[in-house]
Amino acid sequence: MAKFVRQLGQRSLNIVSEAGGMVIFLLEGLGLAFVPPFRPRRLLQEIYQIGVKSTLIVMLTGAFTGMVMALQGYYTLKQYGSEGALGSAVALSLIREMGPVLTGIMVSARAGSAVTAEIGIMRITEQLDALDTMAVNPIQYVVMPKLLAGVIAVPLLTAIFDVVGILGGYLVGVILLGVSSGSYFSSMAASVVPIDVYGGIVKSLVFGLTIILVACYKGYYTEHGAEGVSKATNQTVVLSAVLILAWDYVLTSFFM
Repeated sequence: MAKFVRQLGQRSLNIVSEAGGMVIFLLEGLGLAFVPPFRPRRLLQEIYQIGVKSTLIVMLTGAFTGMVMALQGYYTLKQYGSEGALGSAVALSLIREMGPVLTGIMVSARAGSAVTAEIGIMRITEQLDALDTMAVNPIQYVVMPKLLAGVIAVPLLTAIFDVVGILGGYLVGVILLGVSSGSYFSSMAASVVPIDVYGGIVKSLVFGLTIILVACYKGYYTEHGAEGVSKATNQTVVLSAVLILAWDYVLTSFFM
């Protein structure tokens, strides 16, 4: 029993220590955004890597999510004679919850893992140490542009997800199942209010920052060797997904 308590306490201390390390890492990375030299080209490169290259998978996920939600929602609403509210159901579900959450999970799986692997390889091949030797702050040069790119790219990807998802719902609900096009869009316009949009934007900002923070932190402090990079990449995807769901609960409670 005593051994179990010691192990539990040690594990808890490790979690708290790592959380504190991530906060310090985040503050240092964001603080260096206001310190010269400024490298806008690096930021644009990271936006391309994190955002543009994730667009296709986000669009595909959004389209099929909207189609499935319209298909499920139609037969549920039909039982109550409320098929006209299908547009409202699809739009609210996407904008409030599914858009930010699924976009974050897709970005963590595609871009987050790539960021961890990139920085992890730089660590084990001593490229980060070389930057430090040349008086170039590796956090400012490598980490900071990725953090800013995550904050910029993920909300834009979430907006794309929402639009494509609504169009996917339109394809299934209106074109295939015969719901009135006017009622689809009018119910959407009547039910979606600014707080829904603001909530989705805030969630996507938090998710984007969380994903890239975890990815950069795990890569920056990876253990040596290919196994260390593999382990860090796996931890990034799992931890990012868990934190996205945890943050989603907290932020949903705040905006309700």
